[in-house]
Amino acid sequence: MEIKKIGVVGAGQMGSGISEVAVSSGFEVLMRDVNQEAIERGKRRITANLEKRVQKGRITSDEREAILKRLSTTTRLDDLKESDFVIEAVIENIPMKEEVFKKLDEVTRREVVLASNTSSISITRIGSFTKRPERVVGMHFFNPVPVMKLIEIVRGLATSDEAFETTRALSLGLGKTPLEANDFPGFVSSRLIFSFMNEGIYALYEGVGKAEEIDAIMKMGASHPMGPLELADFVGLDTVLSVMCVLQEAFGDKYRPCPLLIKYVDAGYLGVKTGRGFYSYGEKR
Repeated sequence: MEIKKIGVVGAGQMGSGISEVAVSSGFEVLMRDVNQEAIERGKRRITANLEKRVQKGRITSDEREAILKRLSTTTRLDDLKESDFVIEAVIENIPMKEEVFKKLDEVTRREVVLASNTSSISITRIGSFTKRPERVVGMHFFNPVPVMKLIEIVRGLATSDEAFETTRALSLGLGKTPLEANDFPGFVSSRLIFSFMNEGIYALYEGVGKAEEIDAIMKMGASHPMGPLELADFVGLDTVLSVMCVLQEAFGDKYRPCPLLIKYVDAGYLGVKTGRGFYSYGEKR
């Protein structure tokens, strides 16, 4: 089946990034979120990124307008019924993903692949929310989506070769590099990256170093573009905690979230998006 129209569920940082990459690659995109305010934030993010590309001479103003014309939005999951491929990018919350996938299974054509951008939740479990587990696959993008080239493709227990190859071909069509991971909690990337962030938080919690020094040591000593605390702020401390809880449930105390991380999330200090995490960012972004 030829893919022309992609449905993206979620207009947040990941959903808007996926939508931007898809429309920039020539696909029509219907981006859905629960309310118009969230949609407008996502559209502003996409428009701002495209404007930066115009200013840098990577695209023309006419090309920017043509790209934006391929983007449409909705607050209704029912409207995704005409999509040829759907990518879910809601928060790491199993009940919410269950609700979304049950509805997508109901409204989309039976041959449509339903992909999840989850960074930690079992694709086999997500597939069980539908009557087409063979057409459910993990399609894990990396943040910021327009910049990062990798897509981690994850097969559930029932995922068919056809669904996998469709997802792989689409990933290439988006200008990305698809690599396969098996369906274990956290897959490859999150199992390693979130442990790195959590251990950096433990280093701060235990007084091994100050936030600036911990980050600088990892950037200068290991050539990481961001240190663990800076990265956690960028990802969102609530997301870091959610993923660590999934990993702890699966693998035990080896992945126990740091008490300081829990305390910051309880306080509403979620990182860049709230203006305060392990660093202060001024105005809420």
